[in-house]
Amino acid sequence: MNFGSWIVENGGVVFGGLGVVFAMLSALGSAKGLSIVGQAASGLVPEEPQKFGKTLILQLLPGTQGLYGFVIGLLILLKLNGDIGLAQGMYLAAVGMPIGFVGWGSAVSQGKVAASGVGILAKNEAQTTKGIIYSVMVETYALLAFVISLLLFFKFGAFFA
Repeated sequence: MNFGSWIVENGGVVFGGLGVVFAMLSALGSAKGLSIVGQAASGLVPEEPQKFGKTLILQLLPGTQGLYGFVIGLLILLKLNGDIGLAQGMYLAAVGMPIGFVGWGSAVSQGKVAASGVGILAKNEAQTTKGIIYSVMVETYALLAFVISLLLFFKFGAFFA
């Protein structure tokens, strides 16, 4: 068996698996974003432990992209079986790309914005909501990518019925 025939025979599962990997790139971004905020919060909380709850809200925001990627990755994984064709697998790889790449970038960016929100909290606790709003604005693009990945996934059946 040469490589070309192997790809035709097994490429569907391989590319579908890559779709799961692409989707889970958003978790990589979430981990980085969470670490950025956690480092900023760790500088504030020892000095002012009563602000832990508010720093935790900011800390959690970049984690949502990882959840979006997990949902898409799980949906793709549930479609994978030994009968999936090459075109179907490539389509599933494309399903994971929007949330994977946009989720990764937005989670890191959101972590930076949320870390700045920790700075707002440190200087003026009454203005903390503004830092949360700034951070949530970055989330908007992760949500758009999640919706695109969902729409692509649910169109899968229309293309490959």
